[in-house]
Amino acid sequence: MRVTESDLRLTDGRTLHVYDTGGGGLAVFWHHGTPNTGAPPAPLFAAAGKLSVRWVSYDRPGYGGSSPLPGRDVASAAADVRAVADALGIDRFAALGHSGGGPHALACGALLPDRVLGVVTAAGLAPYDAEGLDWFAGMLPSSAASLRAAVEGRAAKEAYEAGAGYDPEMFTDADHEALAGTWSWFDEVVGPALEAGPDGLITDDLAYVTPWGFDPVRITAPLLLLHGGQDRIAPAAHSRWLADRCPTAELRVRPADGHISVLDAGAEALEWLAARAG
Repeated sequence: MRVTESDLRLTDGRTLHVYDTGGGGLAVFWHHGTPNTGAPPAPLFAAAGKLSVRWVSYDRPGYGGSSPLPGRDVASAAADVRAVADALGIDRFAALGHSGGGPHALACGALLPDRVLGVVTAAGLAPYDAEGLDWFAGMLPSSAASLRAAVEGRAAKEAYEAGAGYDPEMFTDADHEALAGTWSWFDEVVGPALEAGPDGLITDDLAYVTPWGFDPVRITAPLLLLHGGQDRIAPAAHSRWLADRCPTAELRVRPADGHISVLDAGAEALEWLAARAG
């Protein structure tokens, strides 16, 4: 697949950096994780080609070529996606989000019910105020510490990131195998996401632990929640909580997978979306 990149000027003066593989099939908006740029997932291009899927995505505000949006919440993704879809002449579409992209995909499902045909999240989070969920339970200490700093506010999160380092223990053996193989693609989207500094990452994490601006229960489109049973970054209990409350949800937990290796089910997720989008 050939990816075309462009910059979209929004009515509020911001710029979104947009990616599009073109074509006339089902448009699937890819919502990237934290910290990534928005390039669509090349390891899934072959599967997408067989299904005539058109990938559309963008750098979230503060990443890559997209302008910052101070104080953005998760819900703001819906307005940005609507703007991109309108600019590209796309009426209806699906959403697929990985990790931190999961909540943003849910936002599109909840707030754009007339546009969204289906939603998939992989290794996503539940709302921070999720009643009955021990939100940090099962997270690796370093992952929990990063998000606990966000709970304390921007200054605390900025201070944390100034001294934070990479903790390889956040990934399972299956994750490391995936990152050394098919999903080495992440090397192409993580480094560039941090070239201009940690603003995108910080704003993402602040958004996850403050009110999202919507209720996932409002999603009426088909919803698939994929999760690795060994995930140390976003434990599977988050998807279980969502599955128990979202009326259209289907939960698939892959017991041996972690945060990255769960994406090996990406082709299966695209088939699920294509079948339900009609």
